[in-house]
Amino acid sequence: MNRTRSVVAAAAAAAGALVLIADPAGAAQASDHTHYVRPTIVLVHGAWADGSSWNAVTKRLQHQGYTVKVPPNTLRGVATDSENLKAYLSTINGPIVLVGHSYGGIVISNAATGNNNVKSLVYVDAYIPDAGETLGQLTGAEEGSALNVPDPSTVFNFVPIPNGGGNVDLYVKPELFPQIFAAGIDPDKAAALAASQRPLAASALEEPSGTPAWKSIPSWALIGTADKVLPPAEQTYLTNRAHAHTVKVHAPHLSMVAKPDVVTDLITDAARH
Repeated sequence: MNRTRSVVAAAAAAAGALVLIADPAGAAQASDHTHYVRPTIVLVHGAWADGSSWNAVTKRLQHQGYTVKVPPNTLRGVATDSENLKAYLSTINGPIVLVGHSYGGIVISNAATGNNNVKSLVYVDAYIPDAGETLGQLTGAEEGSALNVPDPSTVFNFVPIPNGGGNVDLYVKPELFPQIFAAGIDPDKAAALAASQRPLAASALEEPSGTPAWKSIPSWALIGTADKVLPPAEQTYLTNRAHAHTVKVHAPHLSMVAKPDVVTDLITDAARH
């Protein structure tokens, strides 16, 4: 009887060992799956906008199971805005996909430098500066920007910044905002975006950018071919220089509002790599 039990126990042990040997790949896959962490996606809005400009994209990304964060871009200046975002990113554990629209591209280019958690950068109708370049310089590098005009007062309303040493906040004239930023978007939605715009400090236009993160972090980019803020020709130059994985779509400057599916697909492509 004892001998029979010993044989049965030995056979069972051998069978268990065979199962472990037969499927080492499965065990490894389970281990890999256990340790896989989806990146957190951080969306940074541009000038004359706020986080609500990302609403349609945020909803789609959350539906796919991503954690999405949309911190406010303070729009006070390149150094200040970048340091504020850098501090925010330092509170996020694990991999990050960092996305910037328009002026937000300058901010993410500076804020991601030195942050090893940022695995990819995504630029949406965005400025992709090299060290020393400015927002004003890149806006006027190619013809076609509706913001690059001889008399800024024809495009902007000026509001003094208290204790700002003469610095002013720039608001795009509401009657011009829809045709410059949102051509082709529902007029009521465009009017609401114009009314809720957040101003950019005028000094930010000439503040030089720092060491760019895109030189060390893989980049993706979307170019809106109907963009009247940052000319598509300039966007093409910038994305080529950054060796970004680039897609083009017929959309105005607010392409994430006009074409949220295309923008979402680009971000998820960056997240999977």
